[in-house]
Amino acid sequence: MRTQVVIVGGGPSGLLLSQLLHRKGIDTVVLERKTREYVLGRIRAGILETGFVELMREAGVSKRMDAESYVHDGTIISYGDDKFGINFKELTGTSVVVYGQTEVTRDLYDAREAMGGKIVFNTENVSIHEADTNAPYVTYTVDGDEQRIDCDYVAGCDGFHGVSRQTIPLDVRREYEKVYPFGWLGILSETPPVNEELIYASSERGFALCSMRNENLSRYYIQCSLSDSPEDWTDEAFWDELKRRIPAEEAEKLITGPSIEKSIAPLRSFVTEPMRWGRLFLCGDAAHIVPPTGAKGLNTAASDIHYLYHGLVQLYETGDSKGIDTYSEKALARIWKAERFSWWMTNLLHRFPDQTEFDHKMQRADVEFLRANRDAQSVLAQNYVGLPY
Repeated sequence: MRTQVVIVGGGPSGLLLSQLLHRKGIDTVVLERKTREYVLGRIRAGILETGFVELMREAGVSKRMDAESYVHDGTIISYGDDKFGINFKELTGTSVVVYGQTEVTRDLYDAREAMGGKIVFNTENVSIHEADTNAPYVTYTVDGDEQRIDCDYVAGCDGFHGVSRQTIPLDVRREYEKVYPFGWLGILSETPPVNEELIYASSERGFALCSMRNENLSRYYIQCSLSDSPEDWTDEAFWDELKRRIPAEEAEKLITGPSIEKSIAPLRSFVTEPMRWGRLFLCGDAAHIVPPTGAKGLNTAASDIHYLYHGLVQLYETGDSKGIDTYSEKALARIWKAERFSWWMTNLLHRFPDQTEFDHKMQRADVEFLRANRDAQSVLAQNYVGLPY
């Protein structure tokens, strides 16, 4: 088999790249190690930057998103019972959209199937060969049969544990990592959101986040110990702790109910450099991870796709390789800014085990400065809605 671009990983970033290239007449094959149902069963973030929304529209898969998503013009920051709003629309002229990653992935799968796009599920033993030559190829097995695809380029969209990053030799790549000493316990419940805007809450007991998927589906998080497991937390214990961390006014109107999903996510910052080796390009979690505090995970993957998509189109349509030659440099410049914002938000709002009273006072002063200073709010808003590509 031969194709122009092999895309390793059938999550939202790989599917989006495939769909965008397909509409430009560039042939792709997507390799996914799990089933479609498994991928759609993952519960992930749902805050989309303007740039991501525009990519979905350019890919021709925005109809349901435009009809069903929630536009958010701002957010609420709280510290104990004190709270204040930051108006993204007023400060930047743009907003963010709440639309679950599962729904994004579903829309992309449906579009690929409607267009006859090639997706191979249940792949095993994926291996990328000769990526540093002009004739790369990918091998894999399905149902015990080994397959080979020759290609022009390989896009590694297979996440942190995938094969793509590991293909780049250790003497070429450099990795940067910060592991945070806590996780997020999150639940999904069929209850109305406590507020029409997201609430980022800092308290003496730790961080909490009130988010949503739609008017009857809410997503809530609380900072927890890395030694905790979801089974340690009953629904009742979760709701009680959430109420202690958000402003009393919000706690009083919080509607609780049984959780339909419960999980703990560790927090880490991670970047690998470079994001290109020969004809292999890394995208999304294969190259970088951010703590979820700044809502950047899926959005940083989208910026990678933007740069790679436009670079490949430029190459195939004009023969100019400048776009792909500068891919890693452009992508990393934006990634490090997103890493900084997520690191800052995490440090602003969480309680760390080694903090002193002085540190707590500095946190509170930082929040108060943000509350009183329009320029500081503007900086947060610019980063939250998404820096330009």
